[in-house]
Amino acid sequence: MNRYPLWKYLVIAVALIIATIYTLPNFYGETPAVQVSSTRQSIPVDTALMGRVEEALKTQNISPDGLYLDGSSLKIRFKDADTQIKARDAIQRALGDNYIIALNLLPASPQWLADLKAYPMFLGLDLRGGVHFLLQVDMQAAIDKTMERYAGDIRRELKNKQVRYGSIKRNGNVLEVQLRDADTLKAAQNVVSRTLPTLVVSSDDSAYKLTATLKPEEVTKIQGDAVKQNISTLHNRVNELGTSEPIIQQAGPNRIVVELPGIQDTARAKDIIGRTATLEVRMVEDDQGKVSDALAGNIPAGYDLLDEATARGDSKILVKKDVELTGDNINDAQAGFDENGAPAVHINLDSTGASIFRQVTAENIGKRMAMILVEKGRAEVVTAPVIRSEIGGGRVQISGSMNPAEANDTALLLRAGSLAAPMNIIEERTVGPSLGKENIEKGFHSTLWGFAAIAVFMVIYYGVFGVFSALSLAVNVFLLLAILSILQATLTLPGIAAIALALGMAIDANVLINERIREELRNGVPPHSAIQAGYSHAWATILDSNVTTLIAGLALLIFGTGPVRGFAVVHCIGILTSMFSAVLVSRGLVNLWYGRRRKLTSLAIGQVWKPEK
Repeated sequence: MNRYPLWKYLVIAVALIIATIYTLPNFYGETPAVQVSSTRQSIPVDTALMGRVEEALKTQNISPDGLYLDGSSLKIRFKDADTQIKARDAIQRALGDNYIIALNLLPASPQWLADLKAYPMFLGLDLRGGVHFLLQVDMQAAIDKTMERYAGDIRRELKNKQVRYGSIKRNGNVLEVQLRDADTLKAAQNVVSRTLPTLVVSSDDSAYKLTATLKPEEVTKIQGDAVKQNISTLHNRVNELGTSEPIIQQAGPNRIVVELPGIQDTARAKDIIGRTATLEVRMVEDDQGKVSDALAGNIPAGYDLLDEATARGDSKILVKKDVELTGDNINDAQAGFDENGAPAVHINLDSTGASIFRQVTAENIGKRMAMILVEKGRAEVVTAPVIRSEIGGGRVQISGSMNPAEANDTALLLRAGSLAAPMNIIEERTVGPSLGKENIEKGFHSTLWGFAAIAVFMVIYYGVFGVFSALSLAVNVFLLLAILSILQATLTLPGIAAIALALGMAIDANVLINERIREELRNGVPPHSAIQAGYSHAWATILDSNVTTLIAGLALLIFGTGPVRGFAVVHCIGILTSMFSAVLVSRGLVNLWYGRRRKLTSLAIGQVWKPEK
């Protein structure tokens, strides 16, 4: 008899319930929203800010559909995109530059689904709209930055080895060191060759000049590392936009693609993408004559007058232009407390940074050293302590007039790092939500009509078994959408194409099963035995065809990028769900319909043509 044990029916029932729950959010759509987040953790996003936003909207006669705090951001819903734009502008004017005001889209699904952690799939740029940037990394700037660092390294190494030199000049990608005689030239060549092996060192004995250039493989490495560091920094920065599933990936040797779904504010996106933050260590000039001249507007050559945040408020401090240490030598930065219990930032330097910091502190005992945070081209002195003794070990502490939130901010910015090289936007494209909506409708209709056509064909050709096949196909779609929603995958147009392909592959398994059952009936096998033999004999063929297709899908997933990988993810999941629905679910339906009949004389599986004897 064709009957399933109870546990198999329970598995199917549980799968159907879960699939229904996690598929439902995708049918509610999204509502326009504005997301407000702080530029710094020290500026809170709380109920007081919510009140300011409500007052700003009320002043402009804008009625939100709801607003709520979500973690470190405030989200406000609106009925349409026009109201969303007006509200964004009103909120921006009311809050100023201390907050990031971003356009967004929020799920419109009911709260009970959100309580069950049932969220809709993320939609890609082609479906949801957003902004697309193609950035080109300035490779020459990355090399220039490296050459400046090497110039400082050569200066320090020669000083440590007590090799006297005249000057260090940079001519393009070549560093020229002027020495006074043949002995110092030879000594300098030995020092640079030994301590900086990535440089090609040569000498001009007649002019007592040492030249150092980068090895070709080192130039390639610098350029590759610049792209990787910029991608990492961009990932850290775009999180502030509140966008879901941003796409940041390399495109060619010196280009980066940035796609931000759901974002229509290109100006804000540019601002966040271009943000940089790094640490500079410079020496403070305490000569009161020079300080007075600087405060009077006559800043001495070789100095900068910077803002310093103190407990008494903002003040000015005069620092030297020469940078002793930069954030490039930071391995990690964490917020904490100093020995007096005051908020501080604890920094770990790499070996090079630790050596430089030890030397600087040893040579400037009794002087002040400024820790300067540089962000968006603006330099601010975080703290300027007096050097009491030589500091080694590579552990540095920044403390001053900061609260715990500001310490967290500083640590976060230092960990995120700065861009390794400037980038130029060579392509900028905004995909409107209307175009995304059109793509969704076309993709939905194509999948729906494809499903309907398959279902009608199966019912006409296979009768009741065709109905079972169509129902199992619907279960397959629900399972596929549910898994994508649970994984919070990003659905794009290639993903919709993969869903349509999954429908065709899933019904192929049912065709194999139905035809095998027909074959058994033609051979005179009783109906119950034909059902059992049809499913068992077709399983090997179904497994073989799906495994080989899965291998091809995994190859696309491993070696593909961008849209290809999106297609491969849906394709692979669709193969697994089709095997479950085409075999287990359809067999369960057949067993429920025919399994209760002890005497079965025929099957409604369409016309069974028996061969003539």
